[in-house]
Amino acid sequence: MNAAQLFVSCLENEGVEYIFGIPGEENLHVMDALRGSSIKFITVRHEQGAAFMADVYGRLTGRAGVCLATLGPGATNLITGFADANMDRAPIVAIAGQGSTERMHKESHQMLDLVSLFKPISKYSSEILHPDIVPEVVRKAFKDAQAEKTGGAFISFPENIAGMEVTQALLPLKVQSPTSPFPAPDKIQQAIDAISAAQFPIVMIGNGVIRSKASLAVLDFVEKFNIPVAMTFMAKGCVPFSHPLSLGTVGLQAHDYVSCGFDRADVVICIGYDIVEYHPKLWNPQADKKIIHIDQTYAEVDAHYQLEVGVLGEISKTLALIAEQAVPKDTIHMGSLREVIKSELNNHAEDSSFPLKPQRILYDTRKVLADADILLSDVGAHKMWIARLFRCELPNTCIISNGFASMGIALPGALAAKLAYPQKRILAITGDAGFMMNSQEIETALRHKLALVVMIWHDNEYGLIKWHQQRRFGRSGDISFTNPDFVKYAESFGAIGYRVNSAEELIPTLEQAFADNTVVIIDVPVDYSENMKLTEKLGELVCPI
Repeated sequence: MNAAQLFVSCLENEGVEYIFGIPGEENLHVMDALRGSSIKFITVRHEQGAAFMADVYGRLTGRAGVCLATLGPGATNLITGFADANMDRAPIVAIAGQGSTERMHKESHQMLDLVSLFKPISKYSSEILHPDIVPEVVRKAFKDAQAEKTGGAFISFPENIAGMEVTQALLPLKVQSPTSPFPAPDKIQQAIDAISAAQFPIVMIGNGVIRSKASLAVLDFVEKFNIPVAMTFMAKGCVPFSHPLSLGTVGLQAHDYVSCGFDRADVVICIGYDIVEYHPKLWNPQADKKIIHIDQTYAEVDAHYQLEVGVLGEISKTLALIAEQAVPKDTIHMGSLREVIKSELNNHAEDSSFPLKPQRILYDTRKVLADADILLSDVGAHKMWIARLFRCELPNTCIISNGFASMGIALPGALAAKLAYPQKRILAITGDAGFMMNSQEIETALRHKLALVVMIWHDNEYGLIKWHQQRRFGRSGDISFTNPDFVKYAESFGAIGYRVNSAEELIPTLEQAFADNTVVIIDVPVDYSENMKLTEKLGELVCPI
């Protein structure tokens, strides 16, 4: 057995199903070892697409997604998607071939110090310098990637080491699932006391709840104490929007309706919350709110996130212990605020103007998708509308990148989502700019016979940047571009393309796209004049409570 064969055996031991990547000269031994493996290699068209696929696969499954590249430019092409996974707390293991150790001491063709390059954006970055350490390096990479907070691990694998014979009988190391500490009894009591003393408590849920599979525990908790709840962009669906205690999604920099609930709150119970998503200065500007932090990891230090109580431990167990011992009392449900938010989500639901308003697009999209289907948002103005208006009833059914927030994730992410959940309908919504960043992966999806739908919000501009320019300076510039004919572009790959020419066409076009059971691209002209109208509206907002 050579080191590459042992390496693949270790990957199998970790439960790896797919590796997304591109073969290269320096990873030939690994590619050859994969030929007899249970792992399926998904050959992609660009390494960034491979990293985004591993990113979304890790986020949806909780198991590290794996991507592979060659040295130099292949490895550097992984960085954006890998950094996105690391900051979005998605478990990912990236592997790059490397030149021979015999030329590491000098300038050499395509050689970079990859371990140092990946170190600032990963939890673990290492190089295999001897065949016998393969099991330890692989086990540590997956252990670190999948431990809270989940994130990125990188392995550099020099080509000459990959081809060397293993000098002793080695086997993959035993895999043990990470465990969380048991919450301390004194901290549980402190949390109970703080909740009992609260006059206007509110719960904010972060993506940590989804990662720990604690959505039902959160629902039981808020129902027992009758506390209203808001979710960050990456926690949509943890509490169904249809639930009477749900205030929907929080995360816009502007003062949105849900922000009114935080204005009034004296105690904010943050469960699985991560400040990388939504800075506490935006919801605690005076740093005067009492904060209860419930998570599996310590809270980040921030002047606007000073804790009244911090409870570390498995989230479901922590919430159950608090609920068992605390006595519920009457709290303000903020029912009037919820009704205003519901009304806002229905605004323009019947608007027949063209180009289509974002509100109408999302209202109709929700009608077509089942609760368990998966929508993946790219990054741009459409992301803000999706986060704000798209109703979610289940966790992990609306995937938004809101840590690193990189454009270009939606299409490759949709491919990974279909591999992870082949029985679900998968819809990627992207702007025209983000679509063109990784549109080459249409071919990858077709080659693997993956049925998915990509909806392009078409405006020929970097719409979110225009929105920021107009809001800050009252003018915009250098944000326009032209696009190909997206229908013909789809057809050139062998996919199906549709163009929506009226608001009434969207629902039947979406339904037909899913019925086609292949890769379908839908071109939807969007009216982004609604962006500044929303800014003006929120600027004049008077809270209803």
